[in-house]
Amino acid sequence: MRAGRPVALARPRETADVVRVLEYAHEHRIPVVPQGARTGMSGGATAVDGAILLSLERMDRIVDINEVDHTATVQPGVVNAVLSKAVAEKGLFYPPDPGSWESSTIGGNVATNAGGLCCVKYGVTSDFVRHLEVVLADGRVLRTGRRTAKGVAGYDLVRLITGSEGTLGVVTEVTVALRPAAEKPLTALAFFRTSAAACRAVTAYLGTGRRPSVLEFMDKATVDAVSAYRDLGFPDDVGAVLIAQSDRGPAAPDDLEAFAAAARECEAMEVFVASDQAEADLLIEARRLVGVALERLGDQLVDDVCVPRSRLAELIEGIAEIGREHNVAVPCCGHAGDGNLHPTVVFDAGDPESVRRGQAAFDAIMALGLRLGGTITGEHGVGTLKRAWLETELGEVGLSVHQAVKRAFDPHGIMNPGKVIHGKPC
Repeated sequence: MRAGRPVALARPRETADVVRVLEYAHEHRIPVVPQGARTGMSGGATAVDGAILLSLERMDRIVDINEVDHTATVQPGVVNAVLSKAVAEKGLFYPPDPGSWESSTIGGNVATNAGGLCCVKYGVTSDFVRHLEVVLADGRVLRTGRRTAKGVAGYDLVRLITGSEGTLGVVTEVTVALRPAAEKPLTALAFFRTSAAACRAVTAYLGTGRRPSVLEFMDKATVDAVSAYRDLGFPDDVGAVLIAQSDRGPAAPDDLEAFAAAARECEAMEVFVASDQAEADLLIEARRLVGVALERLGDQLVDDVCVPRSRLAELIEGIAEIGREHNVAVPCCGHAGDGNLHPTVVFDAGDPESVRRGQAAFDAIMALGLRLGGTITGEHGVGTLKRAWLETELGEVGLSVHQAVKRAFDPHGIMNPGKVIHGKPC
């Protein structure tokens, strides 16, 4: 979807400012597109024609860090890394860590229900959001959820709004749960000749009952791209890489030895277990460099399919076949521990035939994920990129329920129109 031409940009600092913008937009039937740091991967913050862009970057205050209740309350413009460092200074830990954690905001993370490398152990953003302040389409302020460790009063609107991509209202304050600070993680890396062998190792390792804090996969094309960007000393004949981390303190070395044993049983070429934090940081850097390394390959459509772990090998093999069928490069990496992969379809935006083949491959990968019992998006959100596939996943009844929820929150359709669910403002 092309970016539209907005009519205005609003940059509020407080909830009251957002209220005024939405009251005006509601009265005059003007679409509103909330924006954070604009690091999203699915077009959820793309401008539409005639819209007010509502940038929340200036709402960047950490309101409170409660060391007794283990919670933090923040405005939506607080950057994930800023919050993580602030709570770490108090001996606490905010686990959700999307790849863009150094620039993405908590509001954006809530909007997409962002995940990250640590999801395999700690879960996604919605597992930590306790309370939300939300300005509704007509300017009313909804405060929902709880600041207590438990609470089941009423419908769970916090979970409904988390992941709604700005289509139900504008989040202006977030209270998240924290955990006691984790131990510094240790890291291991295993090289394989084939992706299939790496997938067997994932199954074997998780079958031991261990729960790593990170378990990441990179195929050969991804490894080659990272190696071309920065020489990390990887062997030339690597077919796939697994990276595992454990943050269980004294138990971490045993966790990684179990990973190494599973990898060797699955014919790993070589396994390297970091002996200290400096080595651990170097190994995980290979995964963190994937995004910038792949950018050098060309224009991209980044998929975000997630399947049951038992179907991971089928997904990876199917992606490779789709790349060959459509004659496009599809480097693949992702969170092997929870079955969420990011196949990246590379194409030339200046070549219509390349664009056609790239889109066909992208669609085929989403169809494959659904056939394997998965979902079209594990953590990036629907936005505009995957909107056409949402009905396929939800089904007719599911889609009608979504549309009814949208109408209840936003009867005039002014909130981020054209995202997630088809529709235009009234």
